[in-house]
Amino acid sequence: MKDVIWEPDGDYLTKSNIVRFMKKHKIKDYNHLIQRSTSDVEWFWKAALKDLGVEWFTPYTRILDMSKGFPWAKWFVAGKINIVHNILDRHLKKRGRQTMILWEGDDGKTRSLTYAEVNAEVCRVANGLKKLGVKKGDTVGIYMPMVPEICIALYACLKIGAAVIPVFSGFGSMALATRLEDGEAKVLFTSDGAVRRGKAVPTKEEADKALAMVKCVKHVVVYRRTGANVPMKKGRDLFWEDLVAGQKTACPTAKLPAEHTSMIIYTSGTTGKPKGTVHTHAGALAQMAKELGYYFDVKPEDVFFWVTDIGWMMGPWMMIGVPFHGGRFLVYEGVPNWPGQDRLWEVVERNRVTTLGISPTAIRLMMTYPESEVTKHDLSRLRILGSTGEPWDPHSYMWFFEKVGGKRCPIINISGGTEIVGCLLSPLPITSLKPCTLRGPGLGMDIDVFDEDGKSIQGGIGHLVCKKPAPSMTKGFLKDPKRYLDTYFSRWPNVWYHGDWALKDEDGFWFLHGRSDDTIKVAGKRTGPAEIEAALNEHAAVTESAAIGAPHDIKGESVVCFVVLGPGYAPSEELREELKGQVVKHLGKTLKPEALKFVKALPKTRSAKIVRGVIRRQYLGQPPGDLASVENPEAVAEISRAI
Repeated sequence: MKDVIWEPDGDYLTKSNIVRFMKKHKIKDYNHLIQRSTSDVEWFWKAALKDLGVEWFTPYTRILDMSKGFPWAKWFVAGKINIVHNILDRHLKKRGRQTMILWEGDDGKTRSLTYAEVNAEVCRVANGLKKLGVKKGDTVGIYMPMVPEICIALYACLKIGAAVIPVFSGFGSMALATRLEDGEAKVLFTSDGAVRRGKAVPTKEEADKALAMVKCVKHVVVYRRTGANVPMKKGRDLFWEDLVAGQKTACPTAKLPAEHTSMIIYTSGTTGKPKGTVHTHAGALAQMAKELGYYFDVKPEDVFFWVTDIGWMMGPWMMIGVPFHGGRFLVYEGVPNWPGQDRLWEVVERNRVTTLGISPTAIRLMMTYPESEVTKHDLSRLRILGSTGEPWDPHSYMWFFEKVGGKRCPIINISGGTEIVGCLLSPLPITSLKPCTLRGPGLGMDIDVFDEDGKSIQGGIGHLVCKKPAPSMTKGFLKDPKRYLDTYFSRWPNVWYHGDWALKDEDGFWFLHGRSDDTIKVAGKRTGPAEIEAALNEHAAVTESAAIGAPHDIKGESVVCFVVLGPGYAPSEELREELKGQVVKHLGKTLKPEALKFVKALPKTRSAKIVRGVIRRQYLGQPPGDLASVENPEAVAEISRAI
């Protein structure tokens, strides 16, 4: 336990939501909590949803139906529910005047909406959608910048039983068209444009290019964000204000079967055609309510801010999970470092944020600026920090812990995925922390680490797996059940193979070491790129890095690294050798990089995951594959230049 950097005390141990649950069920400590919740998942989900206050129109008769096996498990049999009833309707009487959504635009403009105001607008949009002919089971795409209306569109669809396809507004037309066509969207919400770093971005123009490729979309609702003059196709396109004109501010919330589809969220698609993960009303709500309630301890007085977009699962996760608990959340249109290097910290201070979630990549970016950019802001309202998206390196993790959280706040470092709309691993506010740890299995998630033979191991790196179903796991891949089974269940029967390298240390703390499909094997020694990158990132000159494996005649594979340097550092042969030595110092001579290239940027998805597969294919001179989800395609060209 010598590496523990944070121990819970005070309110974390006496007033947190998870402590309430433990007292109610006479659970004595963390280990007992994890053991009980994972050994009897049916007990846990029944007890948790009751404790959290999930409301049903019709109670379920059975928690879990496994008659068709783990991959096709059904949850909350015969129950009827709606996400919107649980996050909006039931709060109106008590919290109607309380702020629900805070918004800050790229240009610094702000807005806020109360629960009552959100409800009124949701009902108007829902009634407008009905007038357009949208029915239960139809699908609706959302391709908009991060404005409050993006939440309203999401809620309006869920309210009437339409499934939502959220799409990152920065995607190009081909990526949007693929998702709309695959999901058979009947309506698309978009905007005249977006604003990024002070410049207008032509969203409607990209949407029109996509719509020229698809036949399913019958109506397009255009929100005026920039005031740009955009072409409107007669009979298909209408402005947001025309959709809601004359519509009533009341609309019944559909009473839906527990397994009714709520969202179809597409994975990044960096290794082929994007996969449509299918999520239900009861499953998504159960997981999100649990995680925001127990992991992040959300309460009505909290202001929750995750730096995200609706196209990444963390967007809907925040927009559903926070208001379930009657809290407030911040929708942010801008980027962390514009117009000033301290923009993120300014936003946190001004909005009195209590929970901040961010990716390790974003923190590494903020670390390149003077420390005073953080310390000049009052961040004392923060009580919990969050992160996800990729493995941490210790240097960046400790900077986040010390400079942003003042060593006061636990880092709830979570990991799961789009296909779960939630976490496989997560700390709790009551758990001690080591740098970079995810602490242990999520509540009700029967997680393990397997060796190559499918045996549970501790103390060595192995495959992250889940041995029992969870309510929020995708209901297959849309229109592609075989690919779903091949992806998660082909390695071990009735075991969910997640594709991550994981390790449980001698004290029972869990860590991730990157994707198993990114594995590098040099002279029989297998490692994940995260270990090599952590060694490089510890060097003062390095902002971030990516490690890949390349074929080698003698060793099988060799290590190749791509490095982004921080301000004040320039590429040189001397620095190149110094950085190779940095890897040797930490991991030994076997893993010394064969080549090390300096680049200005690394290609990443919107969720800040470095796309190592694309980097490797570029290095080997292979076709790059699907680049639709790469947020910065210019970085792919930068890799080619470096090679």
